[in-house]
Amino acid sequence: MKKFVALFLGLGLAFTACEKKGGSTSNAGQPAGRIVYVNTDTLLNNYEYYKDVVKEFENKSFALENELQRKAQSFQNEVALFQRRVQAGGLSEQQALTQQAALQKKEQDIMLYRENAAGNLQQEQAKKTDELLNNIHEYLKNYNKSDRYDMVIGYSKGGGVLYAKEDLDITQEVLKGLNEEYKSKVKKTSTPADSTAKK
Repeated sequence: MKKFVALFLGLGLAFTACEKKGGSTSNAGQPAGRIVYVNTDTLLNNYEYYKDVVKEFENKSFALENELQRKAQSFQNEVALFQRRVQAGGLSEQQALTQQAALQKKEQDIMLYRENAAGNLQQEQAKKTDELLNNIHEYLKNYNKSDRYDMVIGYSKGGGVLYAKEDLDITQEVLKGLNEEYKSKVKKTSTPADSTAKK
């Protein structure tokens, strides 16, 4: 999940929109606007959709790790049994070679499965990150329908922005709106059966 967070923070929350604010203009003759920011640390810690996504991938990673441990343990048991049978002289040379080749193939299959499963999980995480950023971008686009701001930037401690005035912080407004939007989506996708089961 650290990669997931890093990817999100790396992409940031940059968003631009034209704005005419009180008719004032910059030196370049362009309409002067206001830049505000969203604290990405606060957003990540409190955005319910993000928390659900993190929990989902933690569960998937845990389940995959358990499955791989079971496969590895089963394989080790087979190897130990094979070694005991060889030492006891219970296998002919040909049988031993055949079984050894089968065990090597099984080990390769487990390693390949591990790589594929980890790769699929990373692809899923990348897709969810993209979805998350799209949600935030679309929300900010709607939030700025009245063209109040030229830019909304992502701020995090230790990031590129070293200081920003507190009255430029719109994190709580954005967070509230995003969580309300997410709750609404969850409610729409929940079936009556789900509601009954929760009660």
